[in-house]
Amino acid sequence: MHTATATPRHQPVRASLAAFVGTMIEWYDFYIYAMASALVFGKLFFPTTNGFYGTLASFGTFAVGFLARPLGGAVFGYIGDRVGRKKSLVVTLLMMGSVTVLIGLLPTYASIGVWAPVALVALRFIQGIAVGGEWGGAVLMASEHSPDRSRRTFLASFAQLGSPAGLILATLMFKLVNGLDNAVFLDWGWRLPFLVSALLLAVGFAIRLSVQESPDFLAEQARRASLPAKSAKPESAPLGEVLRGAPGLLTLAIGANVLGIAGFYFTNTFMLVYTTQYLQLQRALVLNCLLVVSVMQFFITPLAAYLARRIGNHRFLVRVAALSVVSPYAMFWLVDMGSLTTVTLGVGVAVLFIGAYYAVIAGFVSEAFPTRIRYTGISMAYQVSGAIFGGLTPLLGTVLAEKFQGHWWPLALLFSGISLLSMLSVSRLGAQHDRLVAPSARAQEV
Repeated sequence: MHTATATPRHQPVRASLAAFVGTMIEWYDFYIYAMASALVFGKLFFPTTNGFYGTLASFGTFAVGFLARPLGGAVFGYIGDRVGRKKSLVVTLLMMGSVTVLIGLLPTYASIGVWAPVALVALRFIQGIAVGGEWGGAVLMASEHSPDRSRRTFLASFAQLGSPAGLILATLMFKLVNGLDNAVFLDWGWRLPFLVSALLLAVGFAIRLSVQESPDFLAEQARRASLPAKSAKPESAPLGEVLRGAPGLLTLAIGANVLGIAGFYFTNTFMLVYTTQYLQLQRALVLNCLLVVSVMQFFITPLAAYLARRIGNHRFLVRVAALSVVSPYAMFWLVDMGSLTTVTLGVGVAVLFIGAYYAVIAGFVSEAFPTRIRYTGISMAYQVSGAIFGGLTPLLGTVLAEKFQGHWWPLALLFSGISLLSMLSVSRLGAQHDRLVAPSARAQEV
């Protein structure tokens, strides 16, 4: 029996919509920070005579957000597994939107000196905590409202759909302010995308409040309440149970998420620096490219989830990751030609496979963990992967681009390594899934 709680028919649709809108807003906030890191923060918060070191310092603050995300996964994973998915998601959305607006109001180095980058790092850390708790809850609120298990990965893809939608909004906002005079852009124009987050926050908050609690969570609460008091054991924290119960499974889940995280920050963040600083392409051209590619990813996401349901999640993910291993060589060959068409085609080749992979990986990994620790399990897998690989990828890419100027093959090898790691992790995770976890998950849900 899937759940002990009856759910109105409209709730799966409403939960999927809330997951999409909520993650769209949160990723909008995250992506505008990523774009500002590549285009403006180095100049305004880390002034230096060498553009390379200013960019490196700016990407360092970008990485700080990723380092904070496992903490957010642990804190909000506990809330989501013990108090409720919905309560956790409302708090993360409020945190993320508030911090983004504050970044848009932050004085620069020219105004308050060293306190400007200190405040930027602090706000980025809080932003990372919020995102660390958001993703896992959004995936579960969508998938756990599914009327049958076969549709869970497809419904979970609506949370993944928020990523390209957020990137589209972020790119459109930066394209809008990019049309301003450069001095105006550096003075106040860059702040507008951050301040717009206040309006998005109000919309997302209203939608998220309209969704009922996850049926799986309610069923788990009912199961705990039905246990005889004498037989009930003191519950350990979900994080402790995840770490003690199946550390190998958690490690594989971390590796499985690498391509969906590091791959996108390679194409959407590092490639901004590579194309504008090392290929000397116009900022407007690159933003146009990212906009087209983001729209492409938006439509890839539901299509990939549908195809994976037909051929099997495991088989689909392995094949797509294998194709991603070879994609960067076509990407860099095309990008180095320097026209809007070739840059868009090049980045599009890589994003085609990353987007298809990202659409399916959330539902695949979430099925590996039983309900009682699922929020914590998938959050820690995703956020630890992001902390290690997501935040460091733009940094490592920038170092390689500086060291091997004029040669893109080290960057292509970095991307291939990211893809290969996820392909191997998914292969092992699929082989161990039923043996390690699925039996206990079924026992909890019968």
